[in-house]
Amino acid sequence: MELRHLRYFIALAGSLNFTRAAERVHVTQSTLSHQVRQLEDEVGQPLFERIGKRVVMTPAGESFLAYASRALKEVDMGLGELKRDSASMIGEVRVGTTHTFNLEFIPDCVARFLQDSPAVRVIIEELPADAIALQLDAGKLDFGVAYRPESPSALQFEPWFNEELVLVVGQHHPLAARRRLRVIELHREPLVLLPASFSTRRLLDECFAAAGAEPAIIAEMNSVAAMLGLAARMQVGTIAVAGATALHRALRTIPLENPTPMRTPGLLFNNGRPQSPASRAFAALLRRRAMARGGRTARRAA
Repeated sequence: MELRHLRYFIALAGSLNFTRAAERVHVTQSTLSHQVRQLEDEVGQPLFERIGKRVVMTPAGESFLAYASRALKEVDMGLGELKRDSASMIGEVRVGTTHTFNLEFIPDCVARFLQDSPAVRVIIEELPADAIALQLDAGKLDFGVAYRPESPSALQFEPWFNEELVLVVGQHHPLAARRRLRVIELHREPLVLLPASFSTRRLLDECFAAAGAEPAIIAEMNSVAAMLGLAARMQVGTIAVAGATALHRALRTIPLENPTPMRTPGLLFNNGRPQSPASRAFAALLRRRAMARGGRTARRAA
């Protein structure tokens, strides 16, 4: 049963005339008749009787009308409340995010959010994951966009999806034509990586140790953009999420296996800090966009 079924039923009950009811809900008479029959099929009994050119309600229709009217009224009131909240939403949303998300994902979400809520001020702070956690603990952020914390925390983590880290090289790199690469093949391979203070670097070090690989770390940079820029300029590889290379056409991504480095992005909340309506709305938008992004990532992997 859908809302339109209730709207068409109530319109017909109010006029007991298919022509006038169809005009009221802006559909053809045949469409109205078809939708009312669908509703009757679903409830399992007739709601109207057609006596010649007259239409009368059955006892079942009379009984159902009160409930349908009340249900539709509640839905319409709820929709109206949502529209008023969106139109009048004000305030400030302060979000901490790691560099990877701030390349494309966060700017896209902020642009979409401000189109619907122009009176809200959105403040994005690009921080390492550990710093995001500290700022949340201190109550200086509404929430964070980061990866699953390494150790247990009082913060609430809402996972979105799993994403693979891939090898990124320039188009003229000796490995650029490879379709997949085992981690052991990175033994003594020149790489530029994040410093050891980053959780992603610690994850990669664990993968190297598990595979028995010791890459030649020729440089460490605390920015994914800087690492990608170096990989584009010389024959050195780096490791990042595939989406980070969207702005670099000259770079190639190669999936890694045995083991596959994997991270889980999501939202970080401080349960002791109440969320404002604007903060909840922005978090909901991030959640929807992340789920769509995760679905695309899964389809590409398949």
